[in-house]
Amino acid sequence: MGAILVGCNAEKSLDSERLPPNFLFILVDDQGWNGTSVEMIEGDSLSRSDFFETPHLEALADSGMVFSQAYAAAPVCAPSRYSIQFGKTPARLSVVRVGMNTDHIPHGTLLSIPKALSGVDSNYVAGHFGKWGMGSHPRTFGYDHSDGPNQNKEGGFVNDRSQWAVETKDDPKRIAELTDAAVAFMAEAKTSNRPFYLQVSHYAVHASIQATQGQLEAFESKEVGTRHTDAGFAAMTADLDAGIGALMRGLDSLGLRGNTYVFYMSDNGSVPNIPGAKPYTRSLNYPLSRGKWDAMEGGVRVPLVVSGPGIARGAYCNQVVSGSDILPTISQLAGRSIAGDPTLDGGSFHEMLFEEEEATIVRATDGLVFHVPYRNGIALKRPHSALRKGDFKLLKFQDTGETYLYDLRADLGETADRTADLQKTSEAMERQLDAYLHDVKAPKWAEGITWKEHPLETFHSHH
Repeated sequence: MGAILVGCNAEKSLDSERLPPNFLFILVDDQGWNGTSVEMIEGDSLSRSDFFETPHLEALADSGMVFSQAYAAAPVCAPSRYSIQFGKTPARLSVVRVGMNTDHIPHGTLLSIPKALSGVDSNYVAGHFGKWGMGSHPRTFGYDHSDGPNQNKEGGFVNDRSQWAVETKDDPKRIAELTDAAVAFMAEAKTSNRPFYLQVSHYAVHASIQATQGQLEAFESKEVGTRHTDAGFAAMTADLDAGIGALMRGLDSLGLRGNTYVFYMSDNGSVPNIPGAKPYTRSLNYPLSRGKWDAMEGGVRVPLVVSGPGIARGAYCNQVVSGSDILPTISQLAGRSIAGDPTLDGGSFHEMLFEEEEATIVRATDGLVFHVPYRNGIALKRPHSALRKGDFKLLKFQDTGETYLYDLRADLGETADRTADLQKTSEAMERQLDAYLHDVKAPKWAEGITWKEHPLETFHSHH
């Protein structure tokens, strides 16, 4: 890749006479920050996989900007996906875990990405294919075309230990099927002379593990890494990457690449380990701590690559961005700023893509809030919340009130609690975190509450 940008320096703005841009948002499932062969930090070999191969994502990164400090809004899929669509934190939306009732969310009235774009130009057409992972239906969010409100099972997920044994298939995780549907959608939009927003939400690399026979054999014969060793998971990652390559070729063949912004992002971090894969001595997300299900770095820091007209090639951005920033960023790229809406938690990183390194994101809240107020029996196993602000991250356990302060610039692995020597910083961040959760009336942990099965109002527990 090209030279690193100190901050987010890129080419200046776009030609105002150009046609409305298209948007292709590729959302992958459970892919860790270093779960590809793209270095998330230029020159840092620990920020990429030492076994997986993703040459097509490398090509996309070479054509655009890599965000070294990008975060999902939650360490699990449903809350994170809601945040992308609506620009709000899961705490504000009161969607904090997978499988909880979402009847309290006014799906049809909230501003979503398709609705924001329609507000710019009513000619925009929106499509969604793949894992939906939320309540309601894509049409309620403003999608004109979709393959329905699909969940994990449509991607071949079986919730038992068999999910970790690789199954060979001609079209693993329906990658080719989704790619074909996406290319057909783009072709129709071009024929109709309509700008589009297309979201392809892949089932990969979420378990159950599936891969083509050829990819599996290739990785079974390859020397494994020291951090990543599972041939089935590597093969599934490579099959996904091949689908990304096919999608880019489709975009190119239609002559749309020059006016299309392409986003590539994961909905949350990787699982911390693959059960049965030996030896397991540390998280698959190392040097990040832990993984999916936790608000530690391994659970929420994710790959993000953006390519498109006017964006510098081979660029790196070290600013902190979030999934909740996607809606306002896409809206501004299309020509409509929605900054200043106090109900939005996200801010636009449009200026980071096109202006000088001093560009920053303006959000209603200074920092990123993560809220996991339940015992999940897997990862940290305790209700917790976190605030990322500047170089620091505060982790607070809701059952005991314990707090831990980490300096992520010096301690990416969250190994050293700095509370004792930075007590004022810790106390100020705890006050800010508590105040935010109170202001948005976030679900509040109490013994026995799982936030599943029943409507939110039946729990009568909020900050």
